[in-house]
Amino acid sequence: MTRFARFWWDFVVGDDWRVAVGVALAIAAVAVLHHRHVAAWWVLPLAVLLLLYVSLRRAARAG
Repeated sequence: MTRFARFWWDFVVGDDWRVAVGVALAIAAVAVLHHRHVAAWWVLPLAVLLLLYVSLRRAARAG
């Protein structure tokens, strides 16, 4: 059971937990906006671009 849980942790979180939290927050924002009847299709692509930029910038500074 522990190996199964570790697999899913590595699959979802991967190398950077900050990106996983950012995606989870973006999905929550889409859910909230959709619940309020606001078109929210643009939130996830924007969040992915922003998270990718921040992640690559952090990696470039570390390397």
